[in-house]
Amino acid sequence: MTAIDHEALVAMLDRLKLSAIRDQLDTLLDEAARSKMTLREALAFFVSREIARRDERRISMASKLAQFPFVREIDGFEFDAQPSLDPGQIRELVTCRWIAHGDTTLFLGPPGTGKTHLAVALGREAIRQNYSVQFVTAATLVAMLAKAHDDGSLDKQLTLLARPKLLIIDELGYLPFEANAAHLFFQLVSRRYEKGSILITSNRSVGEWGGVFGDPVVATAILDRLLHHSAVITIRGDSYRLREKRRSGLLQKAGPTLENTETTAP
Repeated sequence: MTAIDHEALVAMLDRLKLSAIRDQLDTLLDEAARSKMTLREALAFFVSREIARRDERRISMASKLAQFPFVREIDGFEFDAQPSLDPGQIRELVTCRWIAHGDTTLFLGPPGTGKTHLAVALGREAIRQNYSVQFVTAATLVAMLAKAHDDGSLDKQLTLLARPKLLIIDELGYLPFEANAAHLFFQLVSRRYEKGSILITSNRSVGEWGGVFGDPVVATAILDRLLHHSAVITIRGDSYRLREKRRSGLLQKAGPTLENTETTAP
């Protein structure tokens, strides 16, 4: 290939926006020659590299838009440390079929047992499978809804929160809701009901949600929709953070705080 041919080829790749092939052109050509690829094999090889680059960029951008607090993967979760969890049930969630169906997943358990790790990991897997995701803490969500209600933009805010195929609400129950906030949360759940999936992590059993929302009637209405198509997974293990302190002798072992031990399959 002459220098002119090379420049012309790069220009065509630029025009087609095949940046991965353009940036790795010499390396890809050398690899194809060393491996004695046929034209069909070389073309597939080049295109696979382009797809991989685009997927990497898509996942990176979607993860930023999702606003995850950190990066976590399912492979990094210590299932041995949480024997109450069924790895098979988590693997089923990784398939994201529940998201395709608009179902709900609840992770319940004491603080530090890996609920947020699992939520973020499932959110990242959903992005890999081309689902839109948004992550938000319950406290931030309530503040967003309350502000929108006060300035008259609640319908617009609810519409925005209804768009992601998966909405992850973290740390529900750590702070009690005011009565009006519970009604706003109910409107969000109703807007997403059977249309978009919700994943919630909470340190409270569903039987305690009446106290969390400050209104048992509203809590019942919320749970009626959330639990209709759902997987409720309770983690009964110890906190990872406290376990490390116990190993160092700084703390004595304490029992879990969550009483509800029910787990339902997706």
